[in-house]
Amino acid sequence: MRSNLKIEGKALDGIDAKLVTLLNDNARMSIAELGRAVNMSAPSVNERLKRLEEAGVISGYTVTLDPEQIGYTLQAIVRMRQLPGKLKELEELIQSIPQFIECDRVTGEDCFYARLCLTDIHQLDEILNRVCEIAETNTSIVKSTPVKRRQVPLLLGGS
Repeated sequence: MRSNLKIEGKALDGIDAKLVTLLNDNARMSIAELGRAVNMSAPSVNERLKRLEEAGVISGYTVTLDPEQIGYTLQAIVRMRQLPGKLKELEELIQSIPQFIECDRVTGEDCFYARLCLTDIHQLDEILNRVCEIAETNTSIVKSTPVKRRQVPLLLGGS
């Protein structure tokens, strides 16, 4: 790896930040479109994107689905505390159930906070029945999401 591909301190310059923001808004933008947006040539933009990927700043390009549009009418947040000796088993169970779309291992009384996308309340019951064999749960139904998952604020370096 070439040394000029390193991003010092993981902070981005203004052009890198603009490129990341544009791609976050529309990951399908072409290199040419990105170049026009930041007043740079396509090869220069391509080199910057390669540098950002190699540094691990950009780890992928994705599609965002609207769960409701594909039949998931209910979301729930589940806090879980494993029964003694069941931590690994609980983690594996969560990973095996595709309706768990996010899960964080946390400190405090609970060990996992997870988000589920569900077709209906009966599906929630089926999943919780499996989880309750190895963990205590506390479930909340999501009424709305004022802040959808978003990218972390960009740290700008230098100027």
